[in-house]
Amino acid sequence: MKFLNTLLILLVSRFTGMAQQADIEMADQFRADGKIYVVIAVVLLILVGIFIYLFNLDKKVTRLEKEVSKNA
Repeated sequence: MKFLNTLLILLVSRFTGMAQQADIEMADQFRADGKIYVVIAVVLLILVGIFIYLFNLDKKVTRLEKEVSKNA
C-alpha cells in the first residue's frame, strides 16, 4: 500500500511538472496584439456585475429577514 501511495504521488508530481512547462500561446498573442486589455476589461465587467447582483440580493434577503422576524 505504501508503494502504491508513493507511486501515485510521483505520477501526480510528474503531470504537474509537465503542465507547468507548457507555454500559453494564446495569452502571448493577445498581449502582442494589445487585446489582453479587452479581455481584462470584459472579465472585470463581469465580476463587477456579479458583485453588484450579490450586494442587491443580500439587501433584499436582509429586508425579508427583518420582515419575517417582525411578523413572527
